[in-house]
Amino acid sequence: QVQLVESGGGSVQAGGSLRLSCAASRLSYSTYCMGWFRQAPGKEREGVAVIYTGGGGTYYADSVQGRFTISRDNSKNTLYLQMNSLKPEDTAMYYCAAGRATGGAYCHTVLAGYYYGMDYWGKGTLVTISS
Repeated sequence: QVQLVESGGGSVQAGGSLRLSCAASRLSYSTYCMGWFRQAPGKEREGVAVIYTGGGGTYYADSVQGRFTISRDNSKNTLYLQMNSLKPEDTAMYYCAAGRATGGAYCHTVLAGYYYGMDYWGKGTLVTISS
């Protein structure tokens, strides 16, 4: 059974940084879109950043472009999200997800809103940014 376990959330002041990690196990398909999604109270879940494991292409939401960086350590089966210059509006539960994919175009689609197309989800890690 596939498992995605997030860690690294916490509370920081605006302008600070956090690095989220997602340890993945038993991903058996050849290529995936792996990414980070977030959901604030009373809001829809939204895509933050996605990476295509087949070619390493990365995709970011406009709201985090230039501040967040998604990366993957294949040797550790771990996905990361480095978050810098954090803002109060970044406060949310952050989820790691993986979806079987055969190309980067699908990653762009899930980032843009088709998040329910992802096959596996972690339980989330809470990020709180104070002003």
